[in-house]
Amino acid sequence: MAQQCPLIFRQVDATVTRINTLFVIIGIVTFLWTQSTIVLMVLIVDFILRLYGLKPYSPINICSLFIQKQLSLPIKMEDAGAKRLAAFFGTGFTIALLIGTWIGADLAVAFIAGIFLFCAALELLFGYCVGCKIYYIAKKIYPKGFE
Repeated sequence: MAQQCPLIFRQVDATVTRINTLFVIIGIVTFLWTQSTIVLMVLIVDFILRLYGLKPYSPINICSLFIQKQLSLPIKMEDAGAKRLAAFFGTGFTIALLIGTWIGADLAVAFIAGIFLFCAALELLFGYCVGCKIYYIAKKIYPKGFE
């Protein structure tokens, strides 16, 4: 079986999603620097808006589209499945950071933030999706759960 990302047969602009990733990285770094949970709450709301098809209301997506247009960056269409999976992971990481902060688990917060930033940086810089690799492994372990 060849390694694959989840497919949903809907196209999204990978350039915009990479700019979205840059904004998420900036948000997580801002949170780590300020310890403001409001930053995490804004990120969670934004992830949820994008996941549930409300992209026109997502501040990050609005800013990303603006930047793409202003810089005349190319449109690169890809299947939305991997991007959607990454958004689910991003939501989970951000919720975990928020909960960890609320309960005072500073070491866990640092660890989760480090993993999140590493995965996001791989996507931003190289287009490498760690979520796709996790999906592939999970699909091999439990194939019926992904039909």
